[in-house]
This record gives sequence, C-alpha cells and structure tokens, in this order.
Amino acid sequence: MKTLIALALLVAAASPAHAACYADYKAKQDAPLRLHYGVAELSDAACGSAQAAAAALAPRLAQNGWTLLNILSIFGPEGLEQRKDSAGSNYLRY
Repeated sequence: MKTLIALALLVAAASPAHAACYADYKAKQDAPLRLHYGVAELSDAACGSAQAAAAALAPRLAQNGWTLLNILSIFGPEGLEQRKDSAGSNYLRY
C-alpha cells in the first residue's frame, strides 16, 4: 500500500500543472489595409511575457498574411468569455 501511494505521488509530481493561457492581440494586413482583433491560445512557454507571446503568435499569423501589431494582454480561461464576441471569427483561430 505504501508503495502504491508513493508511486501515485511520484506521478503527480512529475506531471506538470497546465493552466491554460491566452492572449488578445491586434493584427493587420496591407494592400488593402485590414485590421483584426483576436484571441489565441498560447503554450506554457509563451505565457511569461508579452514578448514571448508575440514570438509565438507572430509566425502563426504570418502564415495567413497577417502582421502582429501588439499583444494587448495575457490572461487565463476566466477572461475568454468576455472577449469572445469582440474577437468574432478570430476567437481562438490562431
């Protein structure tokens, strides 16, 4: 029994806690000028700062011809619902 408890504690300690992390951002396309506001999910590594979030998100946007203008904020799942309507089709798209 002690071995089973010790094994369970070891597995729990080895599993990283994953707290979902998101960023809201502004992006643009040129010729013609188009702007959009969006919300994107970030990896744990990109949650630490706006610079890390930008480095992770910019290439994803660029694949569809968008240029990241700025990261507005980084937040957890509690901020998703209030941003959903504003992001429209760019809600968790990138």
